[in-house]
Amino acid sequence: MKKVMFLFVLSLSYFGFSQGSPDYGGGLKVNINEDGSKYFRIISWAQVQAQYNDDVPSTDSKLNFNLRRARVLMYAQINKDFLILTHFGLNSLNANNLSPTGKGESSQLFFHDVWAQYSVGKNHAVGGGLHYWNGISRLNNQSTLNIMTLDNQRQSWATLGLSDQFARHIGFYAKGTIDKFQYRISINEAMTNNLQATAVPVNGGAATYTGRRLLGSRDAGKNFAGYFEYAFKDSESNFLPYKVGTYLGSKKVFNVGAGFFVHPSGSVVADASGNLSGQDVKILAADVFYDAPVGSNGGALTAYALYQNNDYGKDFTLGTTYETGSLLHGHLGYVIPSQKTTKFQPYLSYDARKIDALNDNANQLGIGTNLYFSGHNSKLTLEYQSLKYATNKAVNTVTLQAMIYL
Repeated sequence: MKKVMFLFVLSLSYFGFSQGSPDYGGGLKVNINEDGSKYFRIISWAQVQAQYNDDVPSTDSKLNFNLRRARVLMYAQINKDFLILTHFGLNSLNANNLSPTGKGESSQLFFHDVWAQYSVGKNHAVGGGLHYWNGISRLNNQSTLNIMTLDNQRQSWATLGLSDQFARHIGFYAKGTIDKFQYRISINEAMTNNLQATAVPVNGGAATYTGRRLLGSRDAGKNFAGYFEYAFKDSESNFLPYKVGTYLGSKKVFNVGAGFFVHPSGSVVADASGNLSGQDVKILAADVFYDAPVGSNGGALTAYALYQNNDYGKDFTLGTTYETGSLLHGHLGYVIPSQKTTKFQPYLSYDARKIDALNDNANQLGIGTNLYFSGHNSKLTLEYQSLKYATNKAVNTVTLQAMIYL
């Protein structure tokens, strides 16, 4: 194998809400009044990595350490109608971007979420700020702490760094529940200085995601998103935006969903004379999620399927992550029945992407297993992954991850 990666992640967390762990209670909650209707919760977590890679230059170390995530999240129910959430931290701090006195760009904390919300009746709410009430799919609203696979399917975070900051937009949203139906919709500002902050379209060439910067905020400044789902079995919480990846059989969930993201004139093309014009960015998706107990000894089945159509403009590509084309993703996991607290969950994931600009495909296979000591609160994950992008040589990785939160 050309490239082998060993990844060890230790995550220490305090969570104020349950995200699928059958053994987890209320977390760190501080009541402000006697009946607990006014309260705040503080959540903190960190992920530390040790990574081994044998495909490096001879002068480089094969073993490196990385502070992958360091976060603090707090939300407060001021009264029954008002809620405020603040989430800040940093990502991927390592030896190459540390600074002598901690004042470098990579050492600085930044806000992931800052939003305030007002309840409109019992089951509906509106809010605004830097928020994670995204459209498109379940995976684009995924919590990173109860994913069944090692990490999220990256192309599902389809606007990260293009129109938003780390999968969060500044804007306003509405969300709610009508019996078994849930919805979330939003109108947001598009980012000006994104991953293509210095890019310009080539005459007659592919589109660039530069609409707001090159065409102005009047025509290309806003985007619109939504996600809608219907629960045929147990209903899920809609209190916070983060979707559970696997319930390990603690619920019986069968949801069908569909979503969208539209950014008018979000991308720009240049004709043969260099004249610029906008192209609408349109991402549409449909997905199915199933999670249910199997038998009476703690077995459980988790299954997910997603179809996503990405239109970033004419022949758009950026690295091996974003491209105009289509995506088909699925993953399947099974918790092996056992009377013991410790549970094994082998799983399989597969992606097939069609890339318009290259008239070619990208395929990714993941084979892994989770070892749960106490649900999602304490687990080990081992995964082999192989990515084949168009004519590039396949990249193979083996990852071991340990996570615990309290």
